[in-house]
Amino acid sequence: MGHHSHSHSPPNYTFAFALGIGLNVVYIGVEITYGLAVDSLALLADAGHNVSDVLGLLLAWAGYRLSQIPPSTRHTYGWRSGSILAAFLNAILLLIAVGAISWEAIQRFSHPVQVSGNTIMAVAGVGVVINLFTALLFLRGRKNDINIQGAFLHMAADAGVSLGVVFAGLMTKFYPLHWIDPSVSLLVAVVILLSTWSLFRDSTALLLHAVPRSIDPQKVTTLLQKHQNVTSIHDLHIWAMSTTETALTAHLVVHQGSQHDQVLDTLRRELADQFGIDHVTLQLEGESDIGCPQEKKDTL
Repeated sequence: MGHHSHSHSPPNYTFAFALGIGLNVVYIGVEITYGLAVDSLALLADAGHNVSDVLGLLLAWAGYRLSQIPPSTRHTYGWRSGSILAAFLNAILLLIAVGAISWEAIQRFSHPVQVSGNTIMAVAGVGVVINLFTALLFLRGRKNDINIQGAFLHMAADAGVSLGVVFAGLMTKFYPLHWIDPSVSLLVAVVILLSTWSLFRDSTALLLHAVPRSIDPQKVTTLLQKHQNVTSIHDLHIWAMSTTETALTAHLVVHQGSQHDQVLDTLRRELADQFGIDHVTLQLEGESDIGCPQEKKDTL
């Protein structure tokens, strides 16, 4: 019986998280100061969202750090799944922000306030630069890690939202209409909701040990079954150990006389190459062993 393990060296995002959080904390102070000074809901709404972004970045950073903790006798997988929990909490945080911003915007329609277009444009313009720069720090890792994707979505959405706030300031400057500011705030909420939904859906699925969306379980079954020495497969399970690592277990019935080590090595390489599944445990059963109390087992 053999066990196969891998050592993973994911990109280091410590500097990206620290810099992104620092820049956004400073910017939040600027937005709140000027938002209160000119009584702009658009600026205050964006500041509120940026607060959730800082908390989101802190959560993502915590998840990232937890995923680096090595396994122990009590936590045999380490704390890898902490990154999944961080992504889920990030999504919840953003959805709460959507509700709060929407509620305030609706209230502002019935209680309009005139705001300063020049101030809104200047402050939000700085936000576009800061949020876009921060988003770029996580651009590389967003496709392979939904925890990093959560951080990226926070910042990318904010860059777009800040651009919308600049537009609101421009419109308010030339057209002093009270509904422009709350309308843009509602647009902020819609943008956040659209960018958050996939994060919420995917992180919830991973928490429930669903097969990651990037993996087609039918194709995995086909790969295992097509091996010349495999006659059938049962008890197949695929789940996410973290936001970057996937595990698989399965029972394979093989022809009598099959070279088990060769079967295991071939399937391991194919699962890793085609699906990125590195944590694999396969139990090989001889055709005459099915239904017998004692089964011959091989794992990788």
